[in-house]
Amino acid sequence: MPDHPGELPPDFHSEPTVSTKRIYEGNILNVRVDTVRMSSGRDATREIVEHSHAVCIVPVDDDGNVVLVRQYRKPAEEALLEVPAGGVEDGEVSEEAVLRELQEEIGYTADSLLHLSSFWVAPGWATEYMHAYLATGLRESRLDGDEDENIEVVRVPFDQALAMFKTGEIHDGKTIASMLLAQPHLPK
Repeated sequence: MPDHPGELPPDFHSEPTVSTKRIYEGNILNVRVDTVRMSSGRDATREIVEHSHAVCIVPVDDDGNVVLVRQYRKPAEEALLEVPAGGVEDGEVSEEAVLRELQEEIGYTADSLLHLSSFWVAPGWATEYMHAYLATGLRESRLDGDEDENIEVVRVPFDQALAMFKTGEIHDGKTIASMLLAQPHLPK
């Protein structure tokens, strides 16, 4: 117990797992239900979506355009305008995933990559950890895309894309976060 009123117990920020039950195994994610022990001594249930690490890329061309992708997202029931992104495959480092995703989704590679930040996508229920990059020095280089993706490449002046956050034309979280992280690294 804490020594002073209002002080948290030392194990307050920990929830040891008592048991785990995997309830779904899929191609890109798994779902498990964990029983955890809270600092109060009570047990609680946590539903967790397991997903590999992922990358998102802010590709900016020599004219100051960000190269975005528009693709239909079934959970949102609409086509979203987003930065290119994808999962980090087994045995791959995030920079390799960045270059692969650029080639698959927009048909370019990059001469320069800058790691902007890494962040949890939805830590309340998912293990997905996103690595955001700025890609510049773009040059054509295409790899075949995923067969289950239908992607339209859209070039937008970077400042105009930022304005699209306020109008709701861009409302994808990873896109907003990564573009705001990239902004200070671009010429004014």
